[in-house]
Amino acid sequence: MTVLLSMAAFALASSITPGPVNVVALSAGARHGLAASMRHVTGATVGFTLLLLLIGLGLHELLAHVPALISAVKWAGVAFLLYMAYKLAVDSGQFGADKTSRGPSFMYGAAMQWLNPKAWLASLAGMGAYAADGDGRLVWQFTIVYFVICYVSIASWAYAGAFLRRYLQESKSVRLFNRVMAALLAASALYLLAA
Repeated sequence: MTVLLSMAAFALASSITPGPVNVVALSAGARHGLAASMRHVTGATVGFTLLLLLIGLGLHELLAHVPALISAVKWAGVAFLLYMAYKLAVDSGQFGADKTSRGPSFMYGAAMQWLNPKAWLASLAGMGAYAADGDGRLVWQFTIVYFVICYVSIASWAYAGAFLRRYLQESKSVRLFNRVMAALLAASALYLLAA
């Protein structure tokens, strides 16, 4: 297996699997449609690949010297996930109720990745596996491969949500869907606390 294929397999395995960012993409697709949810997809992809690149360029060394930063990211991420779960759980389920709502923004998606412990772990593990020696060429190569696969993976979740949108025409169905998504986000937060 070539190194590029191996990088791509790692990126796919960690990007396509369920996690907070993908749950929000699914929910955004169902709630706001595919076009509106692409802001979140793009922001989450850029946010993640920037984190990945910085880890590859040396941020991991800072984390090794200041382990409290990892703990701070974990707790901020858990708090953020619980906040998002709460917002979904109390949503009215009426598509036209909030006229100002345009779906998650680019910055929301990017910030979410920086508060997502799964993103930090994937970045640290990926760069540790493929560019541990700090080879700049490998760092950039892995970042580019990951960008493409991450974008397609998160967009797939948004597309799935947009597909489900046709089945969520009644506010009762939307409320149920939102509460299931809220439970998944809360479960993600509790899992991170236990890890």
